Parts: sequence; C-alpha cells; structure tokens
Amino acid sequence: MRSDSHMPTSYIPSHYRSLEKKISTPSARRQQRKSQPATMAAAAAEAPLLRELPDAIVLWEILVRLDPKSLLRCRAVRRGWRSATSTHPFLLAHHARQPALSIFSHCEYIGSDRKQDILLLDHQAAQLHTVVRFDRPYQLEGCCDGLLLLSTRHSILNASRTGLSVCNPTTREMASPGLLLDFNILGMYPHRPTGEYRLLLQGRKHETTQWDTPTDRTGFYVLALGSHQPPRHVGCGSETKLAWAIFEAGVPVRLRDCLHWYRVFYRNPSEEDTGSKLVVFDTIAESFRQMRAPLVPTKSYIFEMDGMLGIYTCNSMTTGQVVDIWVLHNYGSEAWDLKYRVRLPIARIRGRPEGPAGGWFLDVVSGDGGNALLLLCFGRSMFYIDTDGKLVSTLRSCHSWDQRLKQTLVPHGFFKALEGYAVNGSPFIPSI
Repeated sequence: MRSDSHMPTSYIPSHYRSLEKKISTPSARRQQRKSQPATMAAAAAEAPLLRELPDAIVLWEILVRLDPKSLLRCRAVRRGWRSATSTHPFLLAHHARQPALSIFSHCEYIGSDRKQDILLLDHQAAQLHTVVRFDRPYQLEGCCDGLLLLSTRHSILNASRTGLSVCNPTTREMASPGLLLDFNILGMYPHRPTGEYRLLLQGRKHETTQWDTPTDRTGFYVLALGSHQPPRHVGCGSETKLAWAIFEAGVPVRLRDCLHWYRVFYRNPSEEDTGSKLVVFDTIAESFRQMRAPLVPTKSYIFEMDGMLGIYTCNSMTTGQVVDIWVLHNYGSEAWDLKYRVRLPIARIRGRPEGPAGGWFLDVVSGDGGNALLLLCFGRSMFYIDTDGKLVSTLRSCHSWDQRLKQTLVPHGFFKALEGYAVNGSPFIPSI
C-alpha cells in the first residue's frame, strides 16, 4: 500500500490542496514557527498547575514553602510552574517563608589555594549544609534579606580591605560597590521608604579616596547600592562622641528598622559612661540614639532572638561555666529580663575525644520557637547545647558569623549597576 505522502493530488480534496499551498510558502512557514511558542505559552498559562488542586493552593500553600533549590528544580519541570513562580509577589512571599538560619564559615587549604564554604545550620536537624563555596576567603561586613556584604583582606592580621562585594549566595550573583577605603563599614540594610539597599559608613582618614572629596571625614555616611552618587553625610546628631567610636560588636542586629550594636567603645576614656548602653541607628530618621542594656560583664554580645533583642554573657571557665541570656521583651520600656541561665557541660565535653582541653569559643543563636541554642567550639568540633545545658549534637567546628540568612530568589536591580557584576562565575566554585 502506498503511503499518503505519495498519494496523487487528484485524491486530495480541493480545499485541502489550497490550504497546503498557503502553508507551503516561506512566509507562511515563518509565521507558523513564530506562532508556535506563543501558542504553547498560552496553552501552558491556561493549563492548571496540578489537575487535582486549585492553582491558589499549589502556588501559595505548596510551592511557596519549598526551599530555593527545590523551587528551581520545579521550574524546570513545566513552563507554567516557571512562569507562576517567577512573579515578584510570589518571590517576596517565598522569601518571607524561608527560615532564618545561622551562618558559618569554614576554610580549607588545597595546595596553595584557600577555599571557603559558607554553611547554614538547620536548627531542627542539628546539621550544617553548604549554601555556597568560594575560591577565596571572605569576611562578613553586613547581612540582610538574603544578601551578604563581603570583604577580602591581605591577611587576618592586616585590616586593610583589598576587595568589597555584595553577594546573593542563592542566585550566585556578585558585584562590587567599590573599596570604600575612606570608611569603616558599619552595616547594610533595606531602606523601606525607597526600596533601596544602603550601607552605613563611618568616616575615617585615609591617604587615597575613591571620591573627589576631602579625605578627612567626620561622622557617618549613607551609600545607596547602585547609585553613582558619593556617600551622603548624615552626621551624628546629638551623639557627637560616636564620630570616632569603635564599633567592636561587628555586624549589627537589625530590628524595627533600626541597627543595634553592643558594645561600642570610645577613644576618649572620659566618654566611657555608656557601659550599659546600646547604640541604635534609626534607618528611617537617619539618626543615632542609645538604649539601656542589662548590667552584664564587659564580654557580652548582642543577638536577635525571635524578633527580640538578646544579650548573652559567659563567666570564666574556672568559675562555673554559666551563660546568662537576657531578652528585651518590651522594646519601648527598655526593661531586660534574664530568660536563661545555662550551665555548660564542660566536664563532659572535655572527656570526649573530639573535645580536647584548650581554647574554646561560645556563640548563642536563635533557634525555632523563640528558644536559644548554644554552640561551644573546642578544637575541631562544635557542640550543640540546649538551654537546659544538655549536649544535643556534635558538629564539625566552624567559624560563626553571628548572623542569620533567609535565602532569597528575589531579583535586585542594583547588582547590574555595580562594578564587576557576575553570575555563577569566579569566585563561586561550581556545586558538585
């Protein structure tokens, strides 16, 4: 039997022959090829995300709860899923659903190269997982909304910056706002009224300058990421003694549109009258103020705990190994409560093979449900302790960055306006 392709034209009805002529012309074939993607896209848009469930349930109750890696895999399954999960409202809702996980850094030497893993601690599973790998070591200068502000230096002992970058470890984007050598970097934050992401800077003297402005700076400055304007002076307000203060607390705690530091030290000993005060920068009013702190020893540290400010302190290892954790339940009253007094299981840890005698490091992070978690580093191990003083788990020792990261897939336009914008290239190491 002869195939239809060899059927004489006399056997083909006349209206089909005319149609065949129409679609056989080059212009018709080009038009047909152009219309196919649009037709497929329209069909995908009309098709339900899942046949068994309403789209609203699939999108806002299921897909929005996935971690970023799983969501990216779902996008590759169906065109409709990719379209529905790429809208700005969905990405904002997805980011809001992500857990805020404690950030850790671990460096290793491979020959003459030094690699760095950025890890997140799953509080419930008591496990560390790598979110990104770099081909060089970085230090954390700021963190907010899934973004990291990272710097490189000649060495650990050399405080001079050799690089400064803004990074989204989830989308693997990185760009540089410049070295900003004339400034100490105090923090990075979102400015809610404008939607900008900004850096808070403290002026300092330096021989070279990135901007055509005097190098003898006093006070504080704000730089909008992606802006081509130089840092804008915001002064000190009534807190003039802060101009040359030393913000040793590192990355501040961001809460209620404010940045909080504890402790801050002053160059003039006569100004050390704020031993029990937090320094606060209001990112909306762009002004500084002070808040009361609990009466605690000098070696005390601030952290965020379930939407509240917390301060923890540890006494000497030889006098009881007790950690006190204070919480500011009522922000307006500035009244602190001693929420936990934890006795560390030091003797038990010292008796374990992975817990040798010697130097130690303590960090307190916020866990799920408003609980605090204590991380005690000994040697090559990190011990995970609850507020009852119970040893929960043993992890490999890492350096805590004293911050938490909520991963995000939200696109940020400022990246492409910065220097050296790159996606998925160096310094990122491809994931295995």
